Amino acid sequence: MATRADLIEIFHSGVAAVEPRRAVRRAVAVHDGHLRCGPLTFDLAGAGRILVIAVGKAAPAMCRGLADAVPVGRLEGVVVTNHNDASPLPVIIAGHPLPNQGSVVGAEAALRIAAGATADDLVVCLVSGGGSAILEAPAAGVGLDDLIATNEALLTSGADIVEFNTVRKHLSRVKGGRLAAEAGEAALLTLVLSDVVGDPLDVIASGPTVPDPTTYRDALRIVGDRGLRDVLPAAVLGHLEAGRAGEIADTPSRRHPRSHVTIVGNGRVAAEAAAAAAVDKGLAAEIVATDLTGEARLVATELIARPGRGLGIYAGETTVTVTGAGTGGRNQEGALAAAIAIDGRSDVLFLAAGTDGIDGPTPAAGAVVDGTTVSRGAARGLDGAAFLADNDASPFLDATGDLLITGPTGTNVGDLWLLHRAEH
Repeated sequence: MATRADLIEIFHSGVAAVEPRRAVRRAVAVHDGHLRCGPLTFDLAGAGRILVIAVGKAAPAMCRGLADAVPVGRLEGVVVTNHNDASPLPVIIAGHPLPNQGSVVGAEAALRIAAGATADDLVVCLVSGGGSAILEAPAAGVGLDDLIATNEALLTSGADIVEFNTVRKHLSRVKGGRLAAEAGEAALLTLVLSDVVGDPLDVIASGPTVPDPTTYRDALRIVGDRGLRDVLPAAVLGHLEAGRAGEIADTPSRRHPRSHVTIVGNGRVAAEAAAAAAVDKGLAAEIVATDLTGEARLVATELIARPGRGLGIYAGETTVTVTGAGTGGRNQEGALAAAIAIDGRSDVLFLAAGTDGIDGPTPAAGAVVDGTTVSRGAARGLDGAAFLADNDASPFLDATGDLLITGPTGTNVGDLWLLHRAEH
């Protein structure tokens, strides 16, 4: 039987594999005076510049990874993120989860850099989660306050990330491939740390450098489906209507002619590293799914009910429909539901945690539970089912000592869930 310490170490191995600096360094190589990434080759001895636009929560660390491979004196550009962190290039602090004036300053800087690139230059875009809010240039006639109000409305509407970003892409001068369009004839390399299940490039950070398959018509349909027509600012609705009428050019649907995109880290990379760490410990391990989605408590209960032995590894991102007044996050809610399902059993151990070290509005990454979790709570006068019903997993798991607290990890590729059943 694996131990709690085993599962925690396996989780940390998964997180380490998608550490942004390490992930970028793994993807980019310099040999014989040439920078290489996949099929793209750039002559470092040539006259062209390397212009860097790093965007998202992991932007500073991704930029450090690029500087590990390329002499820092060859790099120029900007890092736009939501926190202070060491970076070899100037940093602009922007807003998240809502855009702010820093987001606009960062986007304008990114657009200027791309527009100033020549055919001899290489534009390197380092893209990570959070970029949709962190990088924002309002479309003509739309103000920042309009965008903030739209973001707030979408956040509470039940829209999923695809719907959310479809609308945002059509209110921006930088999203949905518009940043790539500014790069003109320059070579364009985009390195992506994916935080979206399935790695849809046009959705991650709203796809600033990739083609957009969505349209103004799609954006308006989502607004209608989510009941937002009477909620959104008039300027937003007017812009979307003008776009649907063909009065405004839609987002680019064609790939930039000299573009290459590489995903440097995602949930699968983390899951594979976790599996390798488990095997090193002598545990039988299987990656069961890397597209885990659904209501956290229901998904956790379903996984527990499935037959199996050894360590099952899951990557993805579940959700929580909040009906109670408690505190927690999707991983803690899933963990408490799992604890209730395995109450009294000695053959099951379950870990659910966010790779970013943050689970909802709490200091925990998630939790590790076993068949004694519920009874340990009961011994303290706590009813696990009542806490779950109130979406209040965090205080319960704190009282039982089952919270997993890692602190911010500096990366984010969704969540890892580890379900271990005794092998004999």
